[in-house]
Amino acid sequence: MKNKILIIGAGAAGLMAARTLSKSGKQVTVLEARNRLGGRIHTLSDESFFKVTELGAEFIHGDLPVTLNLLNEAGIGYHNANAEMWRYENGAFKENSMVIEDWDLLLKKLNGLEQDTNVWNFIEKEFPGDKYTWLRNSVWSYVSGYDTADPRNASAFALRNEWQHEEMDAQHRIDGGYCSIISYLATECKANSGEIFLNAVVQEIEWKKGNVKVTTDDGSVYEAGQLLIATPLGVLQAAKGETGAIVFTPEIPKYAKAIQQMGFGAVIKLLFEFDTAFWLDRQSHEMADINVDKMGYLFSDEEIPTWWTQAPDHSTVLTGWIGGPAAADKTNTPNTEILEQGLQSLANIFKISFEEMKGKLIAYRIMNWTADPFTRGSYAYDTIEAPVARKILNIPVENTLFFAGEYLYDGTAMGTVEAALTSGLEVAKKMLK
Repeated sequence: MKNKILIIGAGAAGLMAARTLSKSGKQVTVLEARNRLGGRIHTLSDESFFKVTELGAEFIHGDLPVTLNLLNEAGIGYHNANAEMWRYENGAFKENSMVIEDWDLLLKKLNGLEQDTNVWNFIEKEFPGDKYTWLRNSVWSYVSGYDTADPRNASAFALRNEWQHEEMDAQHRIDGGYCSIISYLATECKANSGEIFLNAVVQEIEWKKGNVKVTTDDGSVYEAGQLLIATPLGVLQAAKGETGAIVFTPEIPKYAKAIQQMGFGAVIKLLFEFDTAFWLDRQSHEMADINVDKMGYLFSDEEIPTWWTQAPDHSTVLTGWIGGPAAADKTNTPNTEILEQGLQSLANIFKISFEEMKGKLIAYRIMNWTADPFTRGSYAYDTIEAPVARKILNIPVENTLFFAGEYLYDGTAMGTVEAALTSGLEVAKKMLK
């Protein structure tokens, strides 16, 4: 029992910890609720459509040390995914138009802010009236789209920090997809006698110092000396009785409160494969009046506002993205309806009829991460209370219960796989002490 460790969740954080602990001689058992590994990493690779296309995490945003070291160690390659950012508004395409008017003034006023508040309160107070309508709309779109956060809940201090340290670093995609990292970590864990069980939905954790008993929905019981909880924050925030929700016996009220104080975003991702890359045809060139070949990201005010290509790789796949409150509002929207909203959004942008657009579509996949019971959202963002809550959750409960995940990372790569891997590595080191 002394050497035995249980881990709940086989995403990046859980598997990074499992691999580190098992290599150090610990007896590790990982319980995963899904029928696959990876959590919010979900590469479609062995299907007739969407060859190596990501339903979940997709990019390495910059030269991130833990991710790149792991790739180098595993001998997994990665390639450039830099592409131009365009905008479609008022019937026209605008090349490289990510500059937001009054941005410098916004940062200047943010720098003068002495007490944290939610970013939407700040914006409405400091930038009222018609003059700043565009700025307010841009901030709302950016915070909900990029951070997948609710601007009415997101910390102005945290966003100030993010925006000031934002480097338009190199973007990378992983050869073979993000699942290559997951497979590597799982193989390493198993090579060191680690066990991984799928379809193991944890319902209850009974614990006392130095002893943990975990019960899954099929009545199986697992025991260990220590437990690492590496589920998404959204699952920990689930109400008692909901699918995937976990009951602690005895309760851990201070930790439960901290979990509820953190922000967890909402997102829906759409993958559309077409018979041709119609956005590169002559009509699109003429319409844009410029070279659309380099268009990587396209932002708009459509129902599904954000789209990207696989540029610089040539592909007939378009990825759609909607985050924040607008995605949360669609938690219970059927995929068939989201499919139609996506097609209509593209039809409006490229001035093609809905029926013609639908006729070009040969395959689609929609991942409503917020509706998924074992994720319940996208990734974490900071609320005003989050820094204190994070400190609490990074302290083990009686050296018996530990938490890991991207929401516990405190650095500039928030909400990324890098954040999850870093958290998993750090908590494993803590457990080995």
